[in-house]
Amino acid sequence: MAPIDLTGQWVAIISEDWRWRMITPAKGDFPSIPMTAEAEKLADAWNPAKDEAAGEACRAYGAPGLMRGPVRLRISWADDKTLKIESDYGTQTRLLTFGAAPANAGPRSWQGTSAAEWIISGGGGRGRGAQRSGSLRSVTTNLRPGYLRKNGVPYSENAVFTEYFDLLKEDNGDQYLLDTSVVTDPKYLQLPWMTALHFKKEPDGSKYDPTPCDARF
Repeated sequence: MAPIDLTGQWVAIISEDWRWRMITPAKGDFPSIPMTAEAEKLADAWNPAKDEAAGEACRAYGAPGLMRGPVRLRISWADDKTLKIESDYGTQTRLLTFGAAPANAGPRSWQGTSAAEWIISGGGGRGRGAQRSGSLRSVTTNLRPGYLRKNGVPYSENAVFTEYFDLLKEDNGDQYLLDTSVVTDPKYLQLPWMTALHFKKEPDGSKYDPTPCDARF
């Protein structure tokens, strides 16, 4: 039923916001995020050593922060109704589930619980020759509190992370994945924070290099 094929190996194209995405920014370097006063207070108190001691080195690797990192993704089908997104950056796995949401989402986690649906556009025919296109919409909730940026910009456990995945194909065969994401969190954001992330498809997984969470880099 999928109108586009998102499976394969993808690498983040970081052509903007380099200083916030490729390295750990300095404390207090958080322009462009519509933070509340409470969020700014928490970010000003950011202490990676404290996160490490508390066993929370992965706070910047929760779903809303992870996708903006220097990440390679491996996307595959876990089963007919579950799309799996694995990252080498922080060695994380998120499951996007199609259909009804599970009755028991379980404990909060860095990757949360993601409900997915296809948004169909174009075509409209039902036969084998019908041409369809569209995008994937995913809504992630049930998150552990984490960071939107590695220098301590927080999101709360009630944050909602909504994504729209689109596939772009060039005439030379190159394929790009566009992830338009919106983080909504009334506790720490004055407004929804929208970003557009780009990934390029790689021919294989030879550069996929899983590394653990690191609170400092």
